[in-house]
Amino acid sequence: MWLKRFRALPRPLRMLVLASFINRAGMFVFPLLAVYLVQSRQLSVGAAGLLISVGSTGLLVGSLLSAPVCVRAGRRAALVTSLVLNAVGYLGLATVNGPPWTYAVLLFVALVGMGMFAPAANTLIADLAEPEQRPFAYTVSYIANNLGMGVGPLLGGLAAAYSYHLMFAGNILLGLVAAVTIRLFVPADTRRPAAAEPAGTTGRTGRRRDLDVAVVVLVSFCYVAPLIGLEYTLPLAVTGVLASSVAVVGAVYTINSLVVVTAGMLIERRIKAYPTRTLLIVAGLLWSGGMAILVFAFSLPAVLLSTVVWTLGEIIASVVVPTYIADHVEPSRVSGFMALNGFVLSAARLVVPMGLGLLWQTQGHQPVFYLLLLAPVIGVAAFALLRMRPPVPAAPAPTDLATTRP
Repeated sequence: MWLKRFRALPRPLRMLVLASFINRAGMFVFPLLAVYLVQSRQLSVGAAGLLISVGSTGLLVGSLLSAPVCVRAGRRAALVTSLVLNAVGYLGLATVNGPPWTYAVLLFVALVGMGMFAPAANTLIADLAEPEQRPFAYTVSYIANNLGMGVGPLLGGLAAAYSYHLMFAGNILLGLVAAVTIRLFVPADTRRPAAAEPAGTTGRTGRRRDLDVAVVVLVSFCYVAPLIGLEYTLPLAVTGVLASSVAVVGAVYTINSLVVVTAGMLIERRIKAYPTRTLLIVAGLLWSGGMAILVFAFSLPAVLLSTVVWTLGEIIASVVVPTYIADHVEPSRVSGFMALNGFVLSAARLVVPMGLGLLWQTQGHQPVFYLLLLAPVIGVAAFALLRMRPPVPAAPAPTDLATTRP
């Protein structure tokens, strides 16, 4: 059933899913970046967190650049540029031996690329998928990304155990393969033909609608923060507090991917049956449950069980938020709101590692996990109170974009 639905998606969208998987499968470096900086570059835990936070301003810049590049040069150009920038930055990070500020600059370049990719990809999905296809399209994209993330950190951990240079080389090579795939199979222009805006998308009503959507996206920070917090603290907790191998970190990502693959489609089939508010509250409760396991029963089995629980919340939020944007924003403004969604993720990558690194260094790991539990609890309360508007009426069906010449 799902394979038939996948084949019904436009061909460029199917190739985007493949490229996203390849790129994520090659994401060897970022999940192990804190460990690399501490073990290979001999930085302290606090200094590594500070450096990652400073370098992560590149994610903010990339997110902000994504919308204007998508509008002026096209979605394909934004995606290819993002992958090339990421490769250039990581090449320098692997080969340059200098003071810590040089690592921050090179990481900045790499993460400008990373920050551009997701908003451009989500905008491309909004371009190519019909409204009834969007939850499935975003779910497939999310599954492909997480399946790649399940493979990538595991292979990256094995590569890092042999050589950090091998870890960087694999990341760069697969990122460039993804860039070539997009360049060959995604058309240069995927924007929908101009059409009259549906009622309610212009004037004061349209501005209010946009503001409501923006607030929903901003509040999703409460679910993004624990995800980024775990990316930074979990490798340190597994290797330091639990004294386990770096390869175990890859196993955690693999469990995350297995849950996404097995539960993603089951969840997607039920998303349409529930209102957005309910879905986001359930996502927050699952995030809270997963973090509570770490807070009250921290151990290797607890880490693995927690991963199963919070991944279910991650699935729901990761599909619902971009679908909500695509359904509630006029098409010409979708790229800007997808960039805002990427900006929220980038902002979390900026402030969370630095804050948690300093807290860990002064107070230990336990207060860090308490803070990660508090964030989704706040999110649940906020989504229970926010205004959730009905979707914008669908515009007339566009011409077939899948046949646009590259």
